[in-house]
Amino acid sequence: MSVHEFVVKDQKGNDVSLKEYAGKVLLIVNTATGCGFTPQYKGLEELYEKYREQGFEILDFPCNQFFRQAPGSDEEINQFCSLRYNTQFPRFKKIEVNGDKADPLFIYLCSQNEKNKYKRVKWNFTKFLVDREGNVIGRFEPSDKPESFENAIKEALEK
Repeated sequence: MSVHEFVVKDQKGNDVSLKEYAGKVLLIVNTATGCGFTPQYKGLEELYEKYREQGFEILDFPCNQFFRQAPGSDEEINQFCSLRYNTQFPRFKKIEVNGDKADPLFIYLCSQNEKNKYKRVKWNFTKFLVDREGNVIGRFEPSDKPESFENAIKEALEK
């Protein structure tokens, strides 16, 4: 199984097959607009601008599950991110990442931890690095700033 086998919803509720991203290195992130880690959008956008021409994509999944730090509609979240942080990477429909209503993609991502240390998403801005074949090759926790794992992205792009 790989990430490419999943179908997610875009902001308007349309199905998007992650097969569209086959051959690209992905950073899949659960985000929130009212979190202490929200300023990481700036660093994420910088990485996106720097590496997207080499086949790098960031997939943003807003999540209101942690202290309701992603209030508002999908459109309001998109406007906030676009206006405040000038984000250009794809943003998807708001989801849950843990529990009975967890999105299947995030259940899969959490199951791919090689040490099985974290079976759940700990907080907003948990980041999963995925290689061109759709395999999870890294997990970065909310406190890991985007610039701290830039080398892992470069290495994945070089393969």
